[in-house]
Amino acid sequence: MVELKSRAEIERMRVTGRFVADVLSELRERAQVGVNLLDLEKHVRRRIQERGATSCYWDYAPSFGRGPFRNTICLSVNDAVLHGLPFDYTLRDGDVLSMDLAVEIDGWVADSAVTVIVGSASEEDRRLVCATEEALAAAIAVAVPGNRIGDISAAIAGVARSYGYPINTEFGGHGLGRTMHEDPHVPNNGKPGRGFRLVPGLTLALEPWFAATTDRIFTDPDGWTLRSADGSRTAHSEHTIAVTEDGPTVLTLAA
Repeated sequence: MVELKSRAEIERMRVTGRFVADVLSELRERAQVGVNLLDLEKHVRRRIQERGATSCYWDYAPSFGRGPFRNTICLSVNDAVLHGLPFDYTLRDGDVLSMDLAVEIDGWVADSAVTVIVGSASEEDRRLVCATEEALAAAIAVAVPGNRIGDISAAIAGVARSYGYPINTEFGGHGLGRTMHEDPHVPNNGKPGRGFRLVPGLTLALEPWFAATTDRIFTDPDGWTLRSADGSRTAHSEHTIAVTEDGPTVLTLAA
């Protein structure tokens, strides 16, 4: 069931979104060579506690994970792209790190992800990260009343194809608001003009992610982290948006 939000409810989601964006901005600065992933996790825990917020990941137990997730952020390194379980790993020069954060404040959720390159960056890795950012921008641009989910999906896929990257549709974007995952599902590939019609009040998390040379993934032995099947590098970008009468509004922007 798709739940539409009022203007006031969207503004409450924006409050959460700004907090999420601010924390991710802090993590961008902290993700340096020599920093341990667990230190980034500790920073997020502290910020959530200080704000009186609630992590959407803590105790999260979907069918695809192994038991409840006991961390507050997903940290995915190099060939890991989604649901990365923070562990005792020290960042190295050239690592590609995706950071995905979902938080609830006063009953309203926002979800966002960024990918950074630690230290020196290869041209190939820059290109991969850039592709996800461009795909996200393209998806947001078509999230207007009257269009359909398929238009968003096709926009993402169009950017992926222009870069020559394969597309996986097992995991993609989703509705959100009172909970982290709501209807509708937003795959990263689709046909224009198909699917649920976009209307004002619809709130979505759009999240293009690509692996450099494969569209297949597998689950790490930790039971959570999803990795590219061939070990190729990955990247992930995400924003929470609202469809409004005036066009798409990004809710996960820093204050």
